[in-house]
Parts: sequence; C-alpha cells; structure tokens
Amino acid sequence: MRRLVWLLLSAYAFAVPVAAQSRPISGIVFVDANANGIREPAERGLAGVAVSNQDTVVTTDSAGAFRLPGRGPGIVFVSVPDGYRAVGRFWRSVGDSSGTITFSLVPIARVSEFTFAHASDTHIAPNTVDRTRRLRTLVDSLAPAFLLITGDLVRDALRVGEAEATGYYDLFAREAAAFRTPVWTVPGNHEVFGIERQLSHVSPTHPLYGRAMYHKYFGPDYYSFNYGGVHFVGLNTVDIDDMWYYGHVDSLQLVWLERDLALVPPDIPVVTFDHIPFVSTLEGLNGYTDRPPAPTLITVKGRTVFRHTVSNTLDVLGVLRKRRHVLALGGHIHAGERVEYEIDGVRTRFYQAAAIVSPTLPGARQIPAEAAVLRFPSGFTIYTVRASEIDNGRFVPLGLPEARPE
Repeated sequence: MRRLVWLLLSAYAFAVPVAAQSRPISGIVFVDANANGIREPAERGLAGVAVSNQDTVVTTDSAGAFRLPGRGPGIVFVSVPDGYRAVGRFWRSVGDSSGTITFSLVPIARVSEFTFAHASDTHIAPNTVDRTRRLRTLVDSLAPAFLLITGDLVRDALRVGEAEATGYYDLFAREAAAFRTPVWTVPGNHEVFGIERQLSHVSPTHPLYGRAMYHKYFGPDYYSFNYGGVHFVGLNTVDIDDMWYYGHVDSLQLVWLERDLALVPPDIPVVTFDHIPFVSTLEGLNGYTDRPPAPTLITVKGRTVFRHTVSNTLDVLGVLRKRRHVLALGGHIHAGERVEYEIDGVRTRFYQAAAIVSPTLPGARQIPAEAAVLRFPSGFTIYTVRASEIDNGRFVPLGLPEARPE
C-alpha cells in the first residue's frame, strides 16, 4: 500500500498522467538559418543531436528526426551540441504540442577558450532582489559564455502556499530573463513546492506539487549541454521523502545519466552542477543539529543518512567515473568550498559556491551562532577553460548586503 501511495504522489509531483507517459513522441532538430524559431522549407535537419525525455536518450537521424518511445516525466529537451545555441527554450512540455516537436538551433563560433560563471542560492524575494541584480551587473560586465545557478533560486516554495511561491518564481523568471548572459539553472530544495504540508497547507494532489512547479517554469530538472569541448550536466540532487527533502539522486535520473554519458567521447571533460553537494566539509563546521526546519540527519526507507550532502554519492560517481568527470559544482551550504580527490589517476574537484543572498539575510540557510565568526562572503566564481582544461576559478565578491526587514 505504501508503494502504491508513493507512485501516486510521484505522478502528481510530475503532473503527468501515467497513461500519457507511454505514448511515443517524435520531432525534428533543425538548423535555423534566420533564427526565427520556425522551420522554413530550405532549413536542414541536424544529425547526431541527443534528445531526451529525462529517461530515454536518442540521437537524431540524417534528416534531424528523432522518436522517443515514451514521454517520461512530461518534458523533452535537446542536449545543445557544441557550436550551436538554442532559439528560445531548449525544452518542450509534452502538453505544449499535439504533433511533431521542433527544436531550432543556430550555429555559433566553436571555441577552445572561454569563461563561464557559477553562482548559487539567490533566494530571490522582493526584499533581496537587489542581490540578484548586483549579480547580473557583475556577470554581464565580465561577459562569460554563460552563467550556472545551482539552485535555491527563490526564497521559498517548500513551506508556503501557491500564491506566495509563484510570486517568487515569477520574480526570478523576470530577473533571469534580464541577463544578457545565458543562464542555466537547476533546482534547489527551496524550489520544491508545498511538500512541508504542515506549513504550506498544500495538497499532494495540487498540479504544481513537488517538482512540478519547477518543471512549469524552467523545464527539465536535469539535463545536459555542450560548449567549448566540455560536456555540462545539470543534476537534481534534491529528492523527496513524504514531507522532507534530502540529498539524493533518484534511480530514474541515474539511468538517464548513464545513457547521456554513453554518447560522450571518453576524452571530453564532464562538469556537473547541482544544488545539494556530493561532498562537503562545511557540514562538520556547521555541527550536528536535530532542530527544525532542516536537521542534519534524515531516515529514508529505514536508513539514516546525512541530509545536506548526496546520500548516494558513490552510486552517482560510479556512473560519472565512466567518463572524465573533472569538476562538480554545488551550492546549498552558503559558503565557498573546495574539496579535491584523485581516483584512478583522475582528479575530480568538488567546489561549492558562496550564496548570492549571503548567509545572514532572511530566506538563507542560517549558519549556527558559534560559526558566525567565519563571516562567509557573498559572490560567484568565474572559471576559465583553455583547450578543455578548466582552471580553479576566480572568486568575484558581491560585497555586503544591506540589512532589511522582512
């Protein structure tokens, strides 16, 4: 019975009827010569492009056509290939189209040297929006190829009702659209809508419950793209157990990850970016707490695990180590952190970003009073890539925020 309830809740969380998931879906990826998002008769299809429904991964044929055997969680996306950019969204909701799905790509110059930025934990709200605008000013002035934001985009959707949660989501969407720099996001725990039901009073039958609100606004919660000889993989490391979130990569995502990486040549470096980190030493500095709202430990299916790091990290790394996984970018801990391991001759760096909102503002994950002397700075990191080698990054501080009332 518990298994049946879990399956029903999962279906609601994805907001996709189970029957619809079994229907196949087809489409075309084409080169959009005039960048208008509409395929003209003379515009050719693009072969060899990976397309996924967050479960199966297929590649387009010589005519740019693809066919997926099912609809998965209800979202189809193109893994943007190196030397191209997507016109409009790189994803489609299955409900957006009743016929063939099209993805339009525009050729761009292929590069071997570029920069990209990594930020996290914007926790956007009306009283903290100036922090995200400061981030935009600095990032756009540095003109990296793109910006990765690793979750906790909004102040909170966990513990509030629909009106408040969508207000934050709308605000973030508007501010992200104002960047000149392309922005790629993954969800954090604060993007999961309504699951702390004792506070949110949201029903599990709500169509936006759980991950579905993020899907509605920003599409796939895990995906990949390619740029400058590097394969970038956005992961969702926030899983749900009834009313609680915890660090974990679910089994469907692990299957997708293996299928995605199978198409990546072994010599191509892989960068992952996600919210709850694979490993972190900051949890030791934070110390153990059993106090709400986010205690250190959680028991899931009879197993007690750390909540604020990925509880099945070894399973995920077991898949990633089949390719050249060189850099894992995370957030969540509201402090910059660098951890490195060398395994079988391959050095993998686990780097967490500081919080844009800063650890002292309302809506941020608070550090304990005894650790407050550390005064973690707010900012983001710029990484430089040369001939597929990624440096250790340069931290760009945002400066101290102004204290503002709720």
